Amino acid sequence: MPILGLSPNQPPSYPEHFDVESAIRPNILALHPYRCARDDYSEGILLDANENALGHSIVQSSSGPTPGESSSSITPGIEDTLSLPLHRYPDPVHLPIKERIASLRSLPSPENVFLGVGSDEVLDLLIRVFVQPGVGLEGQGRGYDKILITPPTYGMYTVCAQVNDVGVVKVPLRVKEEDISSQEGGKVGRFSLDVDALKAAVIHEQRELGNTIKIIFLCSPGNPTGTLIDPESVKEVLEWSDFKGIVVVDEAYIDFVGSGEDNDAKMDEEIKKKSAASLVEKYHNVVVTQTLSKSFGLAGIRLGIALASVPIVQILSNTKAPYNVSLPTAYLALKALSPESLDRWRSNIRTLNASRISLIQSLQNLPEQNDNELGVGPIIGGNNANFILFRILEKAKADKERKPDSARAQKIYKRLAEEMGVVVRYRGNELGCDGCLRITIGTEEENATALEKLREALKEL
Repeated sequence: MPILGLSPNQPPSYPEHFDVESAIRPNILALHPYRCARDDYSEGILLDANENALGHSIVQSSSGPTPGESSSSITPGIEDTLSLPLHRYPDPVHLPIKERIASLRSLPSPENVFLGVGSDEVLDLLIRVFVQPGVGLEGQGRGYDKILITPPTYGMYTVCAQVNDVGVVKVPLRVKEEDISSQEGGKVGRFSLDVDALKAAVIHEQRELGNTIKIIFLCSPGNPTGTLIDPESVKEVLEWSDFKGIVVVDEAYIDFVGSGEDNDAKMDEEIKKKSAASLVEKYHNVVVTQTLSKSFGLAGIRLGIALASVPIVQILSNTKAPYNVSLPTAYLALKALSPESLDRWRSNIRTLNASRISLIQSLQNLPEQNDNELGVGPIIGGNNANFILFRILEKAKADKERKPDSARAQKIYKRLAEEMGVVVRYRGNELGCDGCLRITIGTEEENATALEKLREALKEL
């Protein structure tokens, strides 16, 4: 059965072993999408969608916040948003935004772009489209669809799977010291993708258990690792004929892969070189997810992106809610993607990348300044995101090698957050991240304060 709404003049699928219609759940493939009012007409006297013709009822008080409303909830400049036609349903397609994203990411067409309410909606929707619910008794049994993840990785893949009653297969990234080279990432370094182990897990599920891996989730740069997945490893999985599903490359942090010294042209080239978005035109079995939350600094508007073949974008559009991206979100996203805003975006990325280098140097200097009495261990991961992952070691003991100390790291995390006003993230419970804290790159002042408070906490604990 063809995908409804898809033009019949589509190029042949590549790789040849991938058939998107066979990969999609049959009930989703047969779905007749909801046709909303704005799919038909968007101009004229609009009396078709049961909207409120009188407009919204929000009053900007000139005398301060109303009872029960804090002063911090009154956002300066909100007049621009309130002047939008908020009483009307938004455009269900948002073509101008898709055109700008396609241009920024060097894609053939805006038809290769799907928009969602944050990346999390995109991830959840992909599972609902491709993976049949049902995990069997305690996750056992035969004939089930599953997803595959590579810990340590973003926790929402498992949450989305559980919500959708889908089984999860875990194939760890390389984390054992005896299994990694002296480098971070790459083909065989720390937090690199173990392609052989991944293939073995897929074969085991298919041939021995009778199950089907429908989606492989790869986070690149990883969270919490900050490490890029080797592009050749991704291609190897895409080309592997025994796998008939899709590979999702989650690139929430991809724009931070450069240095703090790159000019605009070099920055754009570096992102393009490292991003799996360059695979979308050729490979029909890859989906690249991105977001405006990180490098664009727009976490509050919740706009996620999927870059994929036209058939996959079409089936996602058929399945999504009719007006999933709000008018204020679309308004701000379009502004953020304007040429003037993209100049500022690149400048901000340069600043954050330079601050990352500075913060790394400061963390590495802490042991030297204090003969490592503080117990700050090595920075691990690829440092290709807007955060740093570093280890906390045991307190100094005579004639004893100091190992990563997750209990101490958690105490320091708690002390920083609850008594010192600095909130980082404890990651010591993640595979291969023993004793780890993750710190986001802040402003210059925030970074300096965080270092000072960290030094105090390390002395006390």
